Amino acid sequence: MENEKLTGILSRFLKEQPVSAVLSGQLEKNEFIKMRLHPILSGGKLRFQAEEFRGKQAFHKNLGADEAVSYLAGLIGTAFKQAQLETELWTATVLVSKKGQLTIKEKKKKVAPSAIETSLEDKWKNSLSHNRKKNYILEEGRMVPFLVDLGVQTKDGKIVNSRYDKFKQINRFLELIEDILPRLDRSKESVILDFGCGKSYLTFAMYYYLKILKEYPVRIIGLDLKKDVIAECNRLAVKYGYDKLNFYHGDIASYEGADHVDMVVTLHACDTATDYALEKAVRLGASVILSVPCCQHELNGQIENELFRPIFRYGIIKERMAALYTDALRAEILESCGYRTQILEFIDMAHTPKNLLIRAVKQGSKKDNRKEIEAILAELHADPTLYRLLMNNNL
Repeated sequence: MENEKLTGILSRFLKEQPVSAVLSGQLEKNEFIKMRLHPILSGGKLRFQAEEFRGKQAFHKNLGADEAVSYLAGLIGTAFKQAQLETELWTATVLVSKKGQLTIKEKKKKVAPSAIETSLEDKWKNSLSHNRKKNYILEEGRMVPFLVDLGVQTKDGKIVNSRYDKFKQINRFLELIEDILPRLDRSKESVILDFGCGKSYLTFAMYYYLKILKEYPVRIIGLDLKKDVIAECNRLAVKYGYDKLNFYHGDIASYEGADHVDMVVTLHACDTATDYALEKAVRLGASVILSVPCCQHELNGQIENELFRPIFRYGIIKERMAALYTDALRAEILESCGYRTQILEFIDMAHTPKNLLIRAVKQGSKKDNRKEIEAILAELHADPTLYRLLMNNNL
């Protein structure tokens, strides 16, 4: 009966113009501190975004209505003892006692009867649409030339439906750029290198945001191995008048075009190409490093451990564990080189499994973690490229 009461109020909440649900009051002390759920419009469809606050990070997932009911019901009474629900018409507090007893206190909002049938629902839908737009750095409806030429936006500023995930990815990347703005000196020109820039969606976005919108004095250099792609990117840069944005054909490991940089970006550089880009960033003294690794195959072919042998025999499990070990070790190696490092969720896992971003900010003092790293590598029988490039050379 308690479960029926809980799912009943949650189902009503999701159907009756919901505003937000906040779960709090931990039943056990752990990193899962709070959860907030709110409705969003995604591709013109109503979805529910759950924001999980775990430690110092926030993780997001989008759910359908049925999934959201199960998700909320699964957390109330197990992870959290309190839920605060709000719709356009009413609010409710859901409490779970230590003995598992459920208490629901509901309160109607003061809404004029004439507003309930139509205008209130229109207001709710318009609010969702407004919230969807206002959270983006590059706003929907505002035409940006490079987004049009790259097929993300139409000439009247609308986002192409099939490219909406790319639009979200670009904005998420710019949010991460926004976080490190204090590290860029407005009094001088900052040099930014983008290794493995590809078609340069994010390179153009970075230039547009920093140079055009924020008016930072920056020079951005894109590097890639595909000559035709580099030629097209240079053509577009000239077309837009982006005179401080240049693209060059070249290899990350052998690049010698700069003796110092302020920021290095490497997005989806495959396998050990990420390691060479990180090594180059450290040696060039980059204050900020933003890296989204891709295809971490190296450790997958190296790691061995007698204890984990039964687990490693499942190929997909070993592959994913190797990818996570690779990025965690990269972060620790960067810490040993004097960077404060975070591993962040870049975009929703539903869009791509390659969704982790390593953000490293130079802080001067080096972390004394060589013994810990070496112990882990010995346990895994691994010898990753970044370790050989940086730590074997006692950088």
